Amino acid sequence: MAYDRMLAERIRSVLSSEPGVVERAMFGGLAFMVDGNMACGVVDGDLMVRVGPDAYHGALSRPHVRLMDFTHRPARGMVYVEPAGIRNDAGLADWVGQGTQFARSLPPK
Repeated sequence: MAYDRMLAERIRSVLSSEPGVVERAMFGGLAFMVDGNMACGVVDGDLMVRVGPDAYHGALSRPHVRLMDFTHRPARGMVYVEPAGIRNDAGLADWVGQGTQFARSLPPK
């Protein structure tokens, strides 16, 4: 499983006070599940965030963000954030918060 372990630790720190968080190997990296729904994860050196369909286009308009196309097909509602977009803790917390908020909007699994 290839993923940036330091980024995973930073995400764990952001999610440390969140209940219902579980880690799972997924997409060739590490995913963080909230109440059974994927919120975010790490693939290689990128942050993967599930922003949902309503926030998808807005997320793609932000710097250092690209569509998630893990299977060479865009996954609507999911984006990759490059390391430059999460360089500081506030930027990472913002993205992880968006993923967590969307995951919590779904029925628990």
